[in-house]
Formats: sequence, C-alpha cells, structure tokens
Amino acid sequence: MYRIMLADDEGIVIDSLKFIIEKHFKEDCIIESAKTGRSVIELAERFRPDIAFMDIQMPGINGIDAMREIGKVSPSTIFIVMSAYDKFDYAKEAINLGVLEYLNKPVEQTKIVEVLKRAMKMIDDEREKRSEDLLIREKMETVVPIIENGLIYSVLFQEHFEEDIENFKHLLGMEEDYGYMAVLVCGESQEGNYMTNAVGSGIKAQNEYHEVREIIREFFTCVISSVMANKIAVYVPCKGDHALDYNERIEVIEKAREMSRKLKKRLDIHFRVGIGSVRRLNEAMTSYQEALTSLVNTTGTVAHVNDLPLVCDYEADYPIDTEKIIFERTEKGDVEGATMYANQFFDWMLETYGDYMTDIKLKCLEFVLWAEHVAYETGGMTYHFRSRQDYLPTLMAFQNYDELRTWFVSKVSEASRNVTSKKEEQSSGVIARAKNYIDTHYNKDISLDDVSREVEISPYYFSKLFKEETGENFIEYVTNIRLERAKEMLEKTEYSMKEICGEIGYADPNYFSRIFKKNVGVTPTEYKEGSN
Repeated sequence: MYRIMLADDEGIVIDSLKFIIEKHFKEDCIIESAKTGRSVIELAERFRPDIAFMDIQMPGINGIDAMREIGKVSPSTIFIVMSAYDKFDYAKEAINLGVLEYLNKPVEQTKIVEVLKRAMKMIDDEREKRSEDLLIREKMETVVPIIENGLIYSVLFQEHFEEDIENFKHLLGMEEDYGYMAVLVCGESQEGNYMTNAVGSGIKAQNEYHEVREIIREFFTCVISSVMANKIAVYVPCKGDHALDYNERIEVIEKAREMSRKLKKRLDIHFRVGIGSVRRLNEAMTSYQEALTSLVNTTGTVAHVNDLPLVCDYEADYPIDTEKIIFERTEKGDVEGATMYANQFFDWMLETYGDYMTDIKLKCLEFVLWAEHVAYETGGMTYHFRSRQDYLPTLMAFQNYDELRTWFVSKVSEASRNVTSKKEEQSSGVIARAKNYIDTHYNKDISLDDVSREVEISPYYFSKLFKEETGENFIEYVTNIRLERAKEMLEKTEYSMKEICGEIGYADPNYFSRIFKKNVGVTPTEYKEGSN
C-alpha cells in the first residue's frame, strides 16, 4: 500500500487527482488531502505520506515552506509539485528540496500516472533494500555471537592459528591487537568471594542471554562469549599496548559496577566482575586468569587485577613483548624468528646495562633455560638431568659480549630448531616402523587399523602422517609393494596366478588381475608374456 497525500487549495484539482489515482491503481493506495499549508503539515505529521502532490500557492503557509516542514517529520516522503506558476525560482527551490517532478498545470493524465509509477518504483526499491538490510541484520544478530564466542574460545583455550585470529578480527571489524579480559560470574547471592547456586544462575543467564549481551554492550565495546557454567568472558579491545592509567582504570571499574547493578535489576541475577590487565590478543588467556584471580582475592562486586598485588610489574622500557615473542617463536620451531628476537633482546641489554656483565649473563642463562623448557614441553625430546653441566662454567669464562651473544643466540636457536627436528624425527621414526611392518606383512590381509595399532597412533592421524611422509596413501603404498613382488614372480617363476595371489595377499585372482591392469597397464598374463 502507498500513502498518498494531495495538497491543493482547489477542490476540483484534488478530486481529479483522486479519480486518476483510484482509476489506475485501484486499492493499492490510501489517499488523504488538505487545502491549506498549515493543515497539510498537520496531516503529514499524522499520516506520514509516502508520496505527496503539492501545490505551491496555498492559503497561509506556501507549498515550499510546507515541504520543508514535512521533510523534518517525514524525510522519506517523495514530493511531486503541481503549480500554475511556471517560475524559475520556485522550480529551483523545489529541486533543492529533492522534489521528484515539477509539473505545470494543467497536467495530462498520462504524465500523472507516469510520475506516480516512478515514485512507487522508488518506494518499492527502498522498501526492498530496507527489508534486505533488516534480514542481514537479523542474520548478523544470530551469527555475530557465534563468531565472538569462536574468537574467545580460540584465545582462551589456545586452539588457534594466527590466521584464524586474523579471520575472526576481520569478521568482527576489530583492528586492535591489544585489550583486556573481564569475567562476569553470576549467582543467586554472594557469600564472601563465592557465588551461590552457580548452576541454576548459569541456566537463568543463558535463558536471558540476549538481554545480558545488550546490557554489557551498553557499557563496553567488546566481544562476548556464551555462558560457560556461571561465567561469561568479555574481551575489550584497547588502542595501544599500554596499561590503563589510574583514571582509565577507575572509569572501567565504575562502568562495571553500574553494569552489574543494571543486570541485577533487570534479570534478578547477582553478577561479580573481574578485570584483567591489557595484553596482546594472543595472551588474552593470561588476562582472563588475572580477572578470575582478582575475584578470588577480594569480596567486592568488581575487582581489577591492577588494584591487587597479583601481577608482575616490569621496570620502564623493559622489552616484555620481545621476551614473549622469543618463546613464542621457539615453541613454533621458528629458528629465524627466535634468532632475530634473541639478538634484539641482547642489543637492549647492551644498550641499557652494558656495564653489568654478570647481570646480563644471568639473564642469558634464564632465557636459555626457559627456551629449552619450552622445547621440552612442546614434545619429542628426552630430558637429561646433567645435560647442562657446562652452562655455568662456560658463562663465567666469557670475557666479552661477542662470545656471550654467540652462546646465547645459538642456544635459543638450538632450542627452536629442536622443536622442529624432533617432531620430524618422531614422524620419520613412526613411518619407518610402519613401512617395516608393511614390508614384512604385505602378504597378509593387513589394514590401516592394523598398522596404526602397531605404531600406536590413531588411524586418522597415522593416515595423514603417512601421506605427508611418503606422498602415497596407505592403500596405494601396500598395493605398490604387492604389485612389485607380483612382477618379480611373473618374471622369474612359473607360479600360477592363484599361487601368486596367495603370496602377495590377494584372495581373488580376478580382483588381482583388475588391480594389476589398472596400475601396470596390462594384465598379469600379458606382463608375463612380455617379460619372456
């Protein structure tokens, strides 16, 4: 339906327009009219027309001023001006107001119909766009919480690759690399630092999850997890990598207090809020643990970790990010990256504390021991208690920083290299054992499960690893082993096809013949004749 308003001080004009509109558009329109400028404005406020036919000269407020007022209350109204005055100034002003058409009276019926159709097309297009926008918004209301939960799940449980995090950020339009975690813990009531009826309150919060999200977003621009037991994790992105200053921290705490009060009032659920420190996104788990710990160590409704003696602080300009990256690169087996950042950290030590060699030696030892710990934790290596017996004597013997740097960087690089090489050795060892088993059992009815059980790895992972190491899947490899043995027997013996099948693990000679021809290009008989 289209709401059409007719504004003209001549009753015959209004009647004529109404007749034409009803004749051509039947019941598609609701039509109302007015004859003065003031009554037109009042009608528009109530009627909110889609299309308005306007006369310029009307008693009281003229058509131009009336359109200007109507545009304030009904900005989507499409105006069509009909005037007996062919004046340039009127036409120019009408165009400035966004009028669709300026028609001079008298107007032919066909022109009125043509202009109306154009106006209706514009309205239909706008309505369709609006409908599509609402549909997209509706879908986003469903999808965004899933994406947000995926991001928080990934960073909290460390089940991610860097490209996954970047994809989440892109989908959420998040540009910041730093932020802090907050955790909302709900309960029926608070007893000390403990929330009662955690399970029941968690279920209640889940049932009211949409409203919980809306209230949280009133106070923070953030990413929100689903309800986990009686907890909701919230990640708040921050511009810059610095910790919140005093005023910023107080502001965050006050917001959290007000949010907690509003949640209690609207949902009748008690919430406590713990807030962690600003960290890189991939360290959000640490900030989350800080948020939880802050709640354990206080009985307040809101607790910020920086208000409590719970966080290790660093001297000004200490390159904590460089330190973290060294061990991240080590854990990934990125030798080049670990080496580069180890050199950067050593440069900082020289520039800042070049006169304190003993302290630098201690820091080098600390880093090397932790890098090796990371390598051991990553897996594939065997720890030997006395493997570091020469570290202290070697360090104490160094007389210059070049020797110390070489030792420090080489040890960090070696730890990083061991992560990759030991994994590769482990994989190669598993595949070597698997090949040996296949080579000695190919003449039996062996399966992927049999071999994976032999090397004590799940069939799925073994299949993937086998393909990566050999370039063939398990079936292809076994088939090739059997066919090579079959070709040897066809070339050098007088065994029958049935006997050859038995020797290489095939029970059906016909099946063996089909497999042979598919892979070799000829039948076993043709191959035997060709080799003689």
